[in-house]
Amino acid sequence: MAKPSGENDSQQRVGGWIPGLPEIPAYVIDGSEPSAIPVLIAVPHAGRAYPASLLREMRQPEIAAVRLEDRYVDRIARSVARSTGAGLLVAQAPRAMIDLNRAPDDVDWEMVPRGSRPEGASLLPSRRARSGLGLVPRRLPGLGEIWRGRLERAALVDRLEGVHRPYHSALSQALTALRDRWGAALLLDFHSMPPLPVRLGSEPARFVIGDRFGAACHGSLVASAFSWFSVQGQEAAHNRPYAGGYVLDRHGAPSEGVHAMQIEIDRSSYLDSRLLEPGDGMNAVTELLEGLVRRLAALVCDLVQDSGGKGWAQAAE
Repeated sequence: MAKPSGENDSQQRVGGWIPGLPEIPAYVIDGSEPSAIPVLIAVPHAGRAYPASLLREMRQPEIAAVRLEDRYVDRIARSVARSTGAGLLVAQAPRAMIDLNRAPDDVDWEMVPRGSRPEGASLLPSRRARSGLGLVPRRLPGLGEIWRGRLERAALVDRLEGVHRPYHSALSQALTALRDRWGAALLLDFHSMPPLPVRLGSEPARFVIGDRFGAACHGSLVASAFSWFSVQGQEAAHNRPYAGGYVLDRHGAPSEGVHAMQIEIDRSSYLDSRLLEPGDGMNAVTELLEGLVRRLAALVCDLVQDSGGKGWAQAAE
């Protein structure tokens, strides 16, 4: 499904469905055709389309739902994409329903009634699932259990089929199209984080760049991102405490010309003092990231040219 959206041959496509709100698509993807730059920005955790049934199942929805969101990162991403010509994929389904940065089998099966669990579901869950932040978030620090009752397996299947699989299929297709057009593609996965603790003698990082410890992205792109933040007087950290998750594991493939970088943004740098609504710093953060996207887009093109048009596999050797 494609519809014209504005000038410059921009198109908007939608896909998937949100259980409990079937009239609302699980994601929206925007971009010019043909693409203006070899960059796609994705925002998997800022969805705010909450079915009433989901909110009723939560113990403290007014607290838990907001804490799980990458609050208003989608607004930053839309502005950056519009300014730079990058493609944009935004999830509308909330993270409380299903976490798009977790593998489809990364489930804490203790949430599901025993008789509904699939074979092998008694295996020890992953570290993330044990912490309460698996495919379906279960608990939050300082808040405890999120849900009033168990998660029926049929509901989990609906969330996978309506949200998770369509989102990642759309992401894969968009990156492949960029790579085929430009010789390489760069995914920038935008997230937000609580302010990091202050350490003696140093300012806390306002941004964290994750590349799965070098597995998801060419090193020159990461180095260029750090250089940009440094020139702009911004502290940035590398992979700690956030190295990236399922999105980078699944879609980052440097040897195939597809690169993926996660960017965590300190919420206090663009939200108000309550970390609830846009604050005075939102425009500055947006402009900072616009410059970063332009810088990285140019580097992708340069490295493809340096490889003799044969893509990133050769450029990385």
